[in-house]
Amino acid sequence: MEIAKGILIVIYFLIALALIILTLIQSKEDAGLSSTITGSSTNNFFEKNKARTKEGKQKRWTVILAIVFAVLTIALGIIYMA
Repeated sequence: MEIAKGILIVIYFLIALALIILTLIQSKEDAGLSSTITGSSTNNFFEKNKARTKEGKQKRWTVILAIVFAVLTIALGIIYMA
């Protein structure tokens, strides 16, 4: 059981590090208050295919790693409570 705890902690650390790096390298996409006032339309080709771009893939991996991070947090909490 101690080996499993050690392996989970190492995986947890690596995922946390990857999540931090992915979060820091993402570009800011908020247009801010000006887009709210002007009502800018995002109905163009780029916005429809945004998931295929580098930024879209980074977002997808950030969400995946965040979910895995949360699941590992719960799993480690259960393991250490027992």
